[in-house]
Amino acid sequence: MPSDVTLVAISKTKPFIDIMEVYEEGHRIFGENKVQELVEKYDGLPKDIEWHLVGHLQSNKVKYIVPFVSMIHSVDSLKLLQEINKQGEKIHRKINILLQVYIAKEETKFGLDDNELDEILKQKNTLSNIQFCGLMGMATNTDDEKVVRNEFKSLKDLFKKVKAEYFLNDASFKEISMGMSGDYQIAIEEGSTMVRVGSSIFGGR
Repeated sequence: MPSDVTLVAISKTKPFIDIMEVYEEGHRIFGENKVQELVEKYDGLPKDIEWHLVGHLQSNKVKYIVPFVSMIHSVDSLKLLQEINKQGEKIHRKINILLQVYIAKEETKFGLDDNELDEILKQKNTLSNIQFCGLMGMATNTDDEKVVRNEFKSLKDLFKKVKAEYFLNDASFKEISMGMSGDYQIAIEEGSTMVRVGSSIFGGR
């Protein structure tokens, strides 16, 4: 893994003992899909772990994770962002988020389209407890490398555009979270700064 790429070890469904094995090897950044599981693992595991929420997040569950979450990858609506901001405000904490953009050809994936992304970015200055750190995207689940590569390329291009328009002097806006166990090598080649890898680290589910 290149030194300028952050590896988020996706530990969803994995027991504490498996996570501790990876922890003992020196890894500190773990990602979970579900709020309840994230809270349980935060409570039961060492406190120097950086927890990332990578799965779909419902507004009514935000309050459970804002006190400790290191980053939320999956912000896919203005409503959700406003709730994260509100909960962050209550505890005087700025929450690191990535905006999840829809890049795949599949109907099942969550994410913002161009209009929704613009709407959020135009209101970013009203969200004082949000730290915008970059964009996240999930490629189509296909063996066609060309499709995957093009989708990652499009996310990188979008990141550059958003950075230039809205975050030019903001050093925090630097992450492109793309790539999972099956396609992270392609993602890194296309400019990913953060990969979300589970089965390559922990084995199959």
